[in-house]
Amino acid sequence: MLLRLLLAIPIVLMPNLLYVPLDTGVTALNLANLLFIALVLALLLTPRDQLTSHTIGVLTPPLILLFLTVTIAYFVAQTTLPGDQLEDIIKLKNYVFYPLLYFAYRRCKQDLRGTRQLIFLVLAVVLVAALDTIRQGLANDAFTSYSDTSRSAGPFGDHRFANRAGVFLAMFLPMFAAFALFLRGHKVWSTIAIGACVIVSVAIMVTYSRQSYLIAIIAIALLLIRRHVVLAIVLAVAAIPAIALLPTTVTQRVTGTQQYSASGHSELDVSTASRFEIWGGAIRMWQDHPTGVGLNRFPRKIGEYSSYSDYDAHNMYVLLLAECGPLGVIALLWVLWRMLRLALALRRSGDESDSEVKALGMGFTLAVIAMAMGNLYGSPFYEGLVMASFWIMCGLVERYTLLKRQAATAIAKASDMPRVGVAEAIAGRYPLSERILPGRYRISPK
Repeated sequence: MLLRLLLAIPIVLMPNLLYVPLDTGVTALNLANLLFIALVLALLLTPRDQLTSHTIGVLTPPLILLFLTVTIAYFVAQTTLPGDQLEDIIKLKNYVFYPLLYFAYRRCKQDLRGTRQLIFLVLAVVLVAALDTIRQGLANDAFTSYSDTSRSAGPFGDHRFANRAGVFLAMFLPMFAAFALFLRGHKVWSTIAIGACVIVSVAIMVTYSRQSYLIAIIAIALLLIRRHVVLAIVLAVAAIPAIALLPTTVTQRVTGTQQYSASGHSELDVSTASRFEIWGGAIRMWQDHPTGVGLNRFPRKIGEYSSYSDYDAHNMYVLLLAECGPLGVIALLWVLWRMLRLALALRRSGDESDSEVKALGMGFTLAVIAMAMGNLYGSPFYEGLVMASFWIMCGLVERYTLLKRQAATAIAKASDMPRVGVAEAIAGRYPLSERILPGRYRISPK
């Protein structure tokens, strides 16, 4: 129970580190480090975990490659373009530190019940973050008027971090939707999942993150198609007139992607246009530096290739290509592929009648796809506030899968054991029965 409490504390606090008061002398970074150290110590002091001691994690090989890649990029940056070493170390730490949560929760020494409870706790924290985002939206009048300052970010900060909040919520929305669609025989939990879908969707709406809108729509559409193609088509047709029911602020934000100049020509808004220019500059940067410019050097170099100085790449794949070279992109794509393999393994760990496995497997599959899409228009992959909960979920999902396989193997072995008949049981208990009724209670030869 104590270990489970220690495991629950990072789940609750990691997305909410910005709410830690900084006037107490404890910064959010120090708190995260202390939590992780306490978690590792707790895992080391408890009895050895037999479930994972003889297996290699699904994500272990690609994560090791990613760690090596960014470490090499760190030394490249130090030798070719020295800068703020503390800032560089923090960036390297962000790439390595938060994925370690996957390893910690994969071997968290919890049984199936405890693992399930931790998975639901992660989703409960996401739901609370969604409620906080809606609360902030109400305080900022985000439902009645749109402006950059009225965008909601919930526990992730002010309006400048609304895209982070949108991606975070869009990543986990498919898991709630999957439980609502595929969890059969649990009406209470299905109803709760439907309510959670509504809350998270409204929260995404008030972030005014257009990429999050797209991620949520695609994820839900894929789930509906997987559940019932005809139902998906009917809902898609019904959703067209329902667009008129959305707040005008949402449609204003979406249509703001395409604007018109004074002469009437169509053109992209500044935010979208800047990204395309930055991405083009990043490609030219990579062409000049095929092995990468070094970790955390993209903002310093992009001004040489575009009109935007000291800007982020706003695309994780482009960022890794420019800073780490093709090896960085390969490592990231390998991580994503292994995540999908993990989701497939989860879906195969139960039989057709296990709706919980099906719902969790489908939801996690779409969560991985949503996370990958979230890094196309931004680069939250190395940000702990956004990704810590996702890495924890990866570890818990793999442990859940291993436990389900273990249970299935035990059942299969039990079914293969020879069954003792009534006659053999009597003969084994009363050897003299053979003399009373010859041939009837004889023990069969083995």
